[in-house]
Amino acid sequence: MPTLAFQMPDRGSGPSGPRMRVGRPSRRARTLLMTLGVLAVLGMAFIMFAGFWTDWLWFRSVKYSSVFTTTLWTRIGLFAVFGLLMAGAVGFNIWLAHRLRPPLSAMSVEQQSLDRYRMSVAPYKKWLLLGISALVGMIAGASAAGQWKTWLMYVNGVPFGKKDPQFGLDVSFYAFDLPWYRFLLGFGFAAAVLSVIAAVVVHYLYGGLRVTSPGARATAAATGHLSVLLGLFVTLKAVAYWLDRYGLAVKSSDFKAADNWTGLRYVDANAYLPAKTILVAIAAICAVLFFATLWRRTWQLPVIGFGLMVLSAILIGGLYPAIVQKFQVQPNEQAKESPYVQKNIQATRDAYGIDKSDVTDYPESEQEQDKAKLRQEAATTASIRLLDPNIVSPAFQQLQQVKGYYAFPSTLAVDRYNGQDTVIGLRELNIGGIPKNNWINDHFKYTHGYGVVAAKGTTVGDQGAPDFTQSDLPSRGQFGTDFEQRIYYGERTTQYSIVGGPQKELDYSDDKGEKETSYEGKSGVNLDNPVNRAAYALAFSEPQILYSGAIGDGSRILYNRTPKERIEAVAPWLTIDGAPYPAVIDGRIKWIVDAYTTTNGYPYASRTTLGQSTADSLTNSQRAVVAQENQVNYIRNSVKATVDAYDGAVSLYQWDTQDPVLKTWMKAFPGTVKPKSEISKPLMDHLRYPQDLFKVQRELLTRYHVTDPQTFLSGSEAWAVPDDPTNKAGTAVPPYYLSLKTPGQAEKDQVFSLTTTFTPNERDNLSAFMSVNADPGSKDYGKIRILKMPTSKPVDGPKQVQSKFQSEPKIAESIRLLRGGDSEVEYGNLLAVPIEGKMLYVEPVYVRSSGLKYPLLRKVLVTYGTQTAFEDTLDKALNVVFGAEAPTTPVPPNQPGDGTAQQPPAPQDPTVKAALSDAQKAIEEADKAMKAGDWAAYGKAQADLQAALKRAIDAEAKTAAPKPAG
Repeated sequence: MPTLAFQMPDRGSGPSGPRMRVGRPSRRARTLLMTLGVLAVLGMAFIMFAGFWTDWLWFRSVKYSSVFTTTLWTRIGLFAVFGLLMAGAVGFNIWLAHRLRPPLSAMSVEQQSLDRYRMSVAPYKKWLLLGISALVGMIAGASAAGQWKTWLMYVNGVPFGKKDPQFGLDVSFYAFDLPWYRFLLGFGFAAAVLSVIAAVVVHYLYGGLRVTSPGARATAAATGHLSVLLGLFVTLKAVAYWLDRYGLAVKSSDFKAADNWTGLRYVDANAYLPAKTILVAIAAICAVLFFATLWRRTWQLPVIGFGLMVLSAILIGGLYPAIVQKFQVQPNEQAKESPYVQKNIQATRDAYGIDKSDVTDYPESEQEQDKAKLRQEAATTASIRLLDPNIVSPAFQQLQQVKGYYAFPSTLAVDRYNGQDTVIGLRELNIGGIPKNNWINDHFKYTHGYGVVAAKGTTVGDQGAPDFTQSDLPSRGQFGTDFEQRIYYGERTTQYSIVGGPQKELDYSDDKGEKETSYEGKSGVNLDNPVNRAAYALAFSEPQILYSGAIGDGSRILYNRTPKERIEAVAPWLTIDGAPYPAVIDGRIKWIVDAYTTTNGYPYASRTTLGQSTADSLTNSQRAVVAQENQVNYIRNSVKATVDAYDGAVSLYQWDTQDPVLKTWMKAFPGTVKPKSEISKPLMDHLRYPQDLFKVQRELLTRYHVTDPQTFLSGSEAWAVPDDPTNKAGTAVPPYYLSLKTPGQAEKDQVFSLTTTFTPNERDNLSAFMSVNADPGSKDYGKIRILKMPTSKPVDGPKQVQSKFQSEPKIAESIRLLRGGDSEVEYGNLLAVPIEGKMLYVEPVYVRSSGLKYPLLRKVLVTYGTQTAFEDTLDKALNVVFGAEAPTTPVPPNQPGDGTAQQPPAPQDPTVKAALSDAQKAIEEADKAMKAGDWAAYGKAQADLQAALKRAIDAEAKTAAPKPAG
């Protein structure tokens, strides 16, 4: 007997019948509710406006409003376009599924249950359509807005001028284009999936799809609709397979030869690449079968095609490459992988700027060296820095802090002034040292630090204290006093201050009492109108900003005051170095910051995690690591930036004029980066090679100093960055700045350099010494030189040298005595200097006695070959190690010593005699001027000394020159 069923009309209009009357609230209650609603909306609107408005005011105050507007309009554009696209796609498919609903639905238990939902939804269909579309559109738009960097790089991309070795495409395709294509593909997948889900729900709700009802499971209209959507999904899958082919050039994979390997290997080129191409064809055929369902009205062929695609993905995309790897690659891995390893080596060296590294052997001399000559070499090869900037900060703090509300950074900076390696720090505001913390003191009265303190790096003063060349409050010394000493922007200045108004600020204190000042700079945001005050009161959660009488005409709020914060804000596309450093330039204190452009899309170049590569024994507590989680495979120090310590002015200068990533961002943000030609000579004198870039490069060079693929694969020449032997943390030794002459360098004189050492994997002896020319005034700036130690006769590494120091009986006894009376011994930077085929190691030893809060330099450890010395001064230790006295020829003032003047030799020529006599007088005048605090006279005496020594050297050269024959 056939099943009895009757058809009933779709109840899309909702039920009819008597309605229950519900009591309405009174007019007063309705007015109150409406008022509260309006106030809530206005409050939310003002909160959103406050964030936008304060950001705009800040960018305008630093004169980088174009960055704000470009970023804002790009975000808005992406939000609008992709939000509308997603809302339109989902909304259209909901509307279409409703439009294609069957006019009648079969009466069944399933349809009776759904009928109740259809009736409840019917009155709100339009609102539900708009609401769902708006919701998914806002989510998609917000996600797209976060891709503003990807979009700007795509539309402004500049060619690299280099092609990948597999597909012959410019590197810019992988760095700029491919990320955008992948975003579009991901957006397409999301739109297709959401559209399918929405269509299935609507078709099921209105009877187009049935699970338990009698008859066909889907109407022809629903079948056609869903088949088109699934066909679009599979089409996108075909596009994804096609892009995956190019993605092989930038994908990361595990490879025993190198961590974070990027690029194609043998199995990729010979198995995955053809597999992806085949899968493209299979997916395209499968998509056609889905589209054909519009006419065939059957799911049989599309389902078979989809199953074939899935099976092919497993067999061709997974099993076949595994077979190739197992039976073709592993039995003969070196031969199979060598061509691809060669590509990876070349790409990695190019991407990290280590392709021009000069690697040379450093064989030990077989001949007996003249002791006097070696002693002379020790005096002239390097300005050996005894003052460790990582240890002497407490000495600066104790001797030059002056007031408790000042402080120095825990790690000081190394710079050079007048050819002298100098340790420098700023006396910044220490909010924790304010005598009484309250809102007025914290934000109005104590607003800035004051003064620069500097000391010679190669000598020390009385009792081992720093030999200050700039000190006191106000600061005076070799920089003079005629420069702006107030520090409103610094590494420690993290709180906001309100300046320039009726409330006076504490400038500094001296014997005559406190000096007051009022900020006269143009930085900060004006608080002279109630809208700005209300916005900042909300932004900083401080209502007193709105009504405080301490704020009036001329009041300005300063925030985002660290150099890193300011540069990251005005150039969000840059990666900032972790160690800004100060310099006195043209009458101002300026923070100098190195900034990097990076990408993760350089084909074949191995990736590195910046936070791991730049971490060392100092980054745990004393300084920041750069971009902790950023994984990159291309980096350039493309920008040098400055931040004025008084007015916070930010300047970005193009440094790497060939970097395509920087050129791309300069197109996106025109006018934000100044040309390299605008770098002034005084600023150029204080630029240097950045530490973080150097640490990334040295990490890569532990493996990529090898250019032969067979040797690279064997790992026999792999190195490691040694642990810092002066502490027990087991972290990498930091690189050190010092002036030295490296074998093979073009310059005859010492060059400001950044140095480090390498050891073999799992061993402690020295395998190589690495240095880079860090002086931008030199023609070889950025040149990396690596000296490979001989393998036949091992050279002691840093850990072995430290052990030698501590195991020598006499030295151990001396150190035990230094520790007497609860004193602490601290080891300074272990400096390595190559001299005549061997390594000279020098390590200052500081003692912090129980009665002092700061360390003093007491001893110097020196080793060269088999000789070790532990003496009061560097000169004495070198004399002991080399068995010869200090040289008697004139040594320029930037050469190392123990603080005593070098005595000139007995003159042989009248001109030399007169010049050396003048030099001696200049030294005496300089000493008198320093003791008297007459820094103008001190500067004149130094100039006279330089001139006299030059005359003596020139006269000696003429005397020694051979006379012409005949």
